[in-house]
Amino acid sequence: MERVYCTCFDRNYLSRGLALYHSLRRHAPGSRLWVLCLDQNAYRLLRDRALPGLTPIQLSDFEAADPGVAAAKASRSLVEYYFTLCPAWLLYVAHLEASSEWVTYLDGDLFFFGSPEPIYEELDSAAFAIIPHRYPPALDRLKRFGIYNVGWVGARTDPDGLAPLRWWREKCIEWCYDYVDGERFADQGYLQELARRFPRVKAIENPGANLAPWNLANYEIGYHAPQILINDDQPLIFFHFQGVKRGFGCFIFNNHRNYEAPFTSVVREHIYKPYVDEMLQIEQGINPSIDLSDARPLARADVNAFWRRLEQVVRRARNRCFQMLDIVTGRAFLVLRGKAY
Repeated sequence: MERVYCTCFDRNYLSRGLALYHSLRRHAPGSRLWVLCLDQNAYRLLRDRALPGLTPIQLSDFEAADPGVAAAKASRSLVEYYFTLCPAWLLYVAHLEASSEWVTYLDGDLFFFGSPEPIYEELDSAAFAIIPHRYPPALDRLKRFGIYNVGWVGARTDPDGLAPLRWWREKCIEWCYDYVDGERFADQGYLQELARRFPRVKAIENPGANLAPWNLANYEIGYHAPQILINDDQPLIFFHFQGVKRGFGCFIFNNHRNYEAPFTSVVREHIYKPYVDEMLQIEQGINPSIDLSDARPLARADVNAFWRRLEQVVRRARNRCFQMLDIVTGRAFLVLRGKAY
């Protein structure tokens, strides 16, 4: 049975998105990945590379096919509009790939270390797949942002799989903002209600799926070549590299500090270093005129957006201070001559 994937990113995420693509193709040979290109730089680069199994789509073409989603852009910041796109993009690909068994959305900052086959074995009787954050007890306060994470969301191309997808799209068009409102938060808060509302929705239980800074504290991470093992017996399938930043000639991972997650030598050398090395290799082949910075302008949709923007500026200044500390203490990879140390 065919399994198709989709993701979305702009020029800021090119190296991350291509690292996702290469890692997926290594561990699930023949997989097809659809990419919604959020700017023309990303689209032109992917179009010109003509990578096997990768189909880039321009944002303007997608918006023309789904004007209901495009109409939401005027009332949202740029990042909120990106959140709004996720279920509609997944539904768009599902319609074009109707002969496939599963269509799965992947965040652009995922990286595969093993085959996704154990996930599909777990989804044998399911029609819709979601994945929990798995916060440790110390981070229970973060559950207000949603129990489930949008890093992996999959739908069978049958009525039971497409119905929750259509419902999720409609809800995100109605409301999809970057703040908590009851059980709603961006696109991911709706996954809780979706799980209650529709049959055959399955929360993925394998701890090797969506290991991330926010749940690392739950597990012991070991390395027994060639596998990274969770609690000595579960192979790592994919890691969610949320919060990787570039600054001062380094790749910096200060989200481990934010989530009080351990950054052991195994995590550093066998999870983060392969990812950083792959991104560096990809970046060497990208046209230097394409901006790969993390800068991302936010449109101001209302008065509250101004205060959210101010909060981001203050947080960024605070993070810069911590980044310098991370460089000194080894919680970052220094980049010299195209290599990470």
